[in-house]
Amino acid sequence: MSIHKTEAVVIRKWDFRETSMIVNFYTRDFGKLSGILKGVRSEPKKFSSSMETFSYNDIIFYKKRNSGLHLVSQCELRDNFFVLRHSVSKISIASVMMELLDAIMPPEDKNEEVFDLTLSSLKELEVTANPDKILTIFKIKILSLSGFEPHFDSCSCCNCRIIGESKFSLSLGGLVCPRCYKKDLRARTIFRGTIASILHIQKNDFKTNLNLGLNPQIKKELNLILNAFLNFHLEKELKTEKVLSNINSFSLIKAMR
Repeated sequence: MSIHKTEAVVIRKWDFRETSMIVNFYTRDFGKLSGILKGVRSEPKKFSSSMETFSYNDIIFYKKRNSGLHLVSQCELRDNFFVLRHSVSKISIASVMMELLDAIMPPEDKNEEVFDLTLSSLKELEVTANPDKILTIFKIKILSLSGFEPHFDSCSCCNCRIIGESKFSLSLGGLVCPRCYKKDLRARTIFRGTIASILHIQKNDFKTNLNLGLNPQIKKELNLILNAFLNFHLEKELKTEKVLSNINSFSLIKAMR
């Protein structure tokens, strides 16, 4: 076994046997990996981090050659995002981000841009007054950086440049021009402002995207399209997205009273 040290964000964790814990991390140097922390539940002081979901840590682990489960010997907390954890909606958004990381990114495939995006999103989520916008940026950027993105810069069928009207096709993975509408009769119309917003987020860095304005109509359509695309291609609905939707609905009802 070889020993390594890397920065890591906790994606999720679960108990293993009587005293240990298995944790899924997203790391700067190794991408997504799984580690076992032996004895952490019987001796919590053995590690200086409690490995809370979406916490930011330094970990030292022994990398096994013939197993996807590695031995974590040390875990030191860098940032637990305490302020973020005071908001139920922000916790839910961070949880959606972690579930997306887990669902989209392959095991042990290094992608520093995705790591930096995750860390920047969590840090901004702590201080922002518009947490939904952070989630929208995160979804579009992680799809783009992972190569899983929908096709928005030309027709998904004929690859021609789209000028004017277009529709969005889930099955074809992006926009279709009027000549190709018949190839997916379920394709739906899409606002040009929504297309422009997606392309802007794809092509610009995280800080630049924070200044992007999204009107309520565009924001609503972005959420519908992104969630539909993810559900269709992941072949499942994100559990944390359901929770977030329920929280938002409850908050809206409460505000109307």
